Amino acid sequence: MNQDYIKPDNWSIIEEGFDVERVKSSESLFSIGNGAMGQRANFEEAYSGETFQGSYIAGIYYPDKTKVGWWKNGYPKYFAKVLNAPNWIGIDIEINEENLDLHNCTEVKNFRRELNMKEGWYNRSFEAVLKNGTEIAVNIRRFLSLDLDEAGVIKYDITPLNKDAKIVYKPYIDAGVTNEDANWEEKFWEPLEVKKGTNEAFVTAQTFKTHFKVTTFMHNTILANGENINVSPSTIDSTVDKVQYTYGTIIAKGQTSTIQKIGGYTVSLNHENTLAGAEKVIKSAVALGYDTLLQNQIEAWAKVWEMSDITIEGDVKAQQGIRFNIFQLNQTYSGKDSRLNIGPKGFTGEKYGGSTYWDTEAYCIPFYMATKDQQVARNLLTYRYNQLDKAIENAKDNLGFKNGAALYPMVTMNGEECHNEWEITHEEIHRNGAIAFAIYNYYRYTGDYSYIPEKGLEVLIGIARFWHQRASFSKDKNQYVILGVTGPNEYENNINNNFYTNYIAKWCIDFAAEQIEKVASEYTADHKRVMEKVNLSSEEIKEWKKVADDMYFPISEELGIYLQQDGFLDKDLVPVKDLDRSQRPINQKWSWDRVLRSPYIKQADVLQGFYFFEDHFSKEELKRNFEFYESFTVHESSLSPCVHSIQAAALDKMDMAYTFYLRTSRLDLDDYNKEVEEGCHITSMAGTWMSIVEGFGGMRVKNDQLHFSPKIPKEWKGYSFKINFRNQILKVAVNHNETTFTVDSDQDLTIIVNGKPEIASKFVQIN
Repeated sequence: MNQDYIKPDNWSIIEEGFDVERVKSSESLFSIGNGAMGQRANFEEAYSGETFQGSYIAGIYYPDKTKVGWWKNGYPKYFAKVLNAPNWIGIDIEINEENLDLHNCTEVKNFRRELNMKEGWYNRSFEAVLKNGTEIAVNIRRFLSLDLDEAGVIKYDITPLNKDAKIVYKPYIDAGVTNEDANWEEKFWEPLEVKKGTNEAFVTAQTFKTHFKVTTFMHNTILANGENINVSPSTIDSTVDKVQYTYGTIIAKGQTSTIQKIGGYTVSLNHENTLAGAEKVIKSAVALGYDTLLQNQIEAWAKVWEMSDITIEGDVKAQQGIRFNIFQLNQTYSGKDSRLNIGPKGFTGEKYGGSTYWDTEAYCIPFYMATKDQQVARNLLTYRYNQLDKAIENAKDNLGFKNGAALYPMVTMNGEECHNEWEITHEEIHRNGAIAFAIYNYYRYTGDYSYIPEKGLEVLIGIARFWHQRASFSKDKNQYVILGVTGPNEYENNINNNFYTNYIAKWCIDFAAEQIEKVASEYTADHKRVMEKVNLSSEEIKEWKKVADDMYFPISEELGIYLQQDGFLDKDLVPVKDLDRSQRPINQKWSWDRVLRSPYIKQADVLQGFYFFEDHFSKEELKRNFEFYESFTVHESSLSPCVHSIQAAALDKMDMAYTFYLRTSRLDLDDYNKEVEEGCHITSMAGTWMSIVEGFGGMRVKNDQLHFSPKIPKEWKGYSFKINFRNQILKVAVNHNETTFTVDSDQDLTIIVNGKPEIASKFVQIN
């Protein structure tokens, strides 16, 4: 653990005391979003200290030209940037003719931030002494509406404490923003139009190259002691990309002056005329008013929590951690729009670029399947189906593959590859397997097979064709091998026969062939349509099966384990426990050459295969592989601790499972990897949910039934969660004496608990 300033609380993230060294970290941790847009917790007023300004709009990106020292054939032409969107939250403030800037105040005291996760709002309060001697108390509340998801609201209260004050508010909207993360220091926004009204303003801009049009808007209301004083701006300043209004007020000592600012974005993805759309949003928001908008926000979040909450008794930090993760996931992706996906930083930062990684299929889909309607998960699968043509084009143009072989991108915004590290872009091909596995996982969990004949089968065929062509036959081994890859452990590049990659390649081919047979027998019209569309013959399927049936897997007979790749045991196998703590994290302390030569594992690799295909291996095989590879894993990927927590629980290593749970749930809150100021690790947060539901709860789906093997850490008194399984809501509650299962309907549900069938019903609890 590297930081410990967040106060433990069941429902809120709280910071007390102003520390300039924590500003950027807190900007990440207190970020807010509503699925359509989001923003870091930047100050509304000017701040001259170090800050990372960031507002973001879902689906809006810029293709920043790739910048590398040595260009290699096949490099993507661009690295898609998550765009820093125009700023609508800004409010410059003058008090008795001095600018309010916490970095320059004589004193800042009683500083407090709160991110109320239960109700979906962010609050900041402080008292400050300005250099001119004026003392003020300030309280700011901000939220992004879940219901009116193109609008956000700010309520900024100022109370002078020692004298009357002339307060000047200067709210603005500004499209002249730049990205923290940019390859060539280019501006990404082109201003188009500025429109000014009495208390509202609009700036319309579009992205260069991609031509996404966005209208940023604001509406301002000035109040004194809670009453609208109907003040009009005294001045209006504007440029081609910025509008700023000035409101002057006088407020007596002890009285409260307020500006309420409504702002947000309308985008061309959703509006033919973004300006007209913005005017409608303002009209709707103003008609509702601040109090109603806030109450609607509280009620909307209550509905979210009703299904997705996990309760933990007796461990406040663990409770705070899981709710923070669930909150951020729901802020990032609502499931309303199949054009959108779950970016690894969500709306909290710009690092990594792109909106879609294999994280979605491997980690996020289980969370959304179980806590929302199954259509949300189906939308995520449809997102990939809609980009199949781009995946085929990627395999053809960059790898020379043919006949409809598909390689899905490592990182994408629109289906094109936009990751610019060659050893990842072209070698970390296991992501194809996660996409196929997600199709299987969706059917296994929901029982909805219709997606496969309608859309999924085409994806499975493209992926199977890829693996067939990517494998090569080794005369020496008399088996098929896969050379020159990077597995999930990115601390190994350009290796041969990564176990996880080879295993999932075989599985993908077998699964595709099985589904072709099933669709042929049960969905004949779809089978005929798909086979004609992709021009697939039975002879080609036989050629696939040769690869799958004779795939090579590196093993150590002596240790009884699968080898992460050929030659892994040739390394200097010094376990992590013997690595000097001063050398961690190694990705920040060591050269890349040293990292690659080491045995240290960034994240679950062989164990990722054991996680996906648990039923393919014995408990003893899991134990041997887990104990060997965990000892070399540094967990410098956010995706790693959750898999280890689940498997440690399965092996009854509960102390270890609990430790890994805390690491995954508080990865950002405690800044384990010393990088939270760049943004939070959103996609891995779904793994935190899995650590409880699949780890401690032991939930699995086998043969169309839910299986549980509940366990509880000794640090907890109890925990509970809900899941939506095939349109039945099941609540699971575990304590040290009993486990209860109840369904939220009159229809009973047969489940398997510790290997025995039980009936969960609305009225009967199982002990």
